[in-house]
Amino acid sequence: MRTYRPVGGLDALARRLRALPPSCGPVRLIAVDGHAGSGKTTFAGRLAEALGGAPVLHTDDFATHEELFGWAERLHTHVLAPLARGAAARYAPYDWVERRFTTARRRLDPAPVVLLEGVGSGRRAVRPRLAQLLWMDLPARDSWHRGQLRDGPELSAFWDGWLPAERAHFTADPSRPYAGALVQQRKEGYEVLPGPAATDGDTPWPHTA
Repeated sequence: MRTYRPVGGLDALARRLRALPPSCGPVRLIAVDGHAGSGKTTFAGRLAEALGGAPVLHTDDFATHEELFGWAERLHTHVLAPLARGAAARYAPYDWVERRFTTARRRLDPAPVVLLEGVGSGRRAVRPRLAQLLWMDLPARDSWHRGQLRDGPELSAFWDGWLPAERAHFTADPSRPYAGALVQQRKEGYEVLPGPAATDGDTPWPHTA
């Protein structure tokens, strides 16, 4: 039976990620995936701070109302391909209020670690560029309930369309089986456990963060 030495704190997790080999040109691309409402954005923000201000990309900037999960090619063209060449990426984020992509472009320079946060960020089309896939380990029903409480009744129509789309995506293209680590939110902080894709040769993951 494998044992994993407890190492506390997000700083310890950050050190493990920085020690991984680059996966997308000079960048260590880390996906933070999970069901909608599972706490990905908050965790990614805190991990980014522990990484010394690592950039955080949000899949919501590439998705649209019409293509909730049809963003992989946009992400590749505007972000992953440039980073793989060691060049700066430039992309126009989607405006969910105006229902269109903005005219202003954002610049993302190659950084030692870049976090990609969002539902489906660990999808099949992205995994070859990932140094590590972290999965927010909260069951779908609990995640969705929390997300709907967060968004309120004014977004109930959006959730009516989102739920079957997310189910269909993860049925066809699951992420959790490929996660190297599972992140579980506790009352104080997070617990990071080895994921389904962890191997005996993997560097032990922090137990608490």
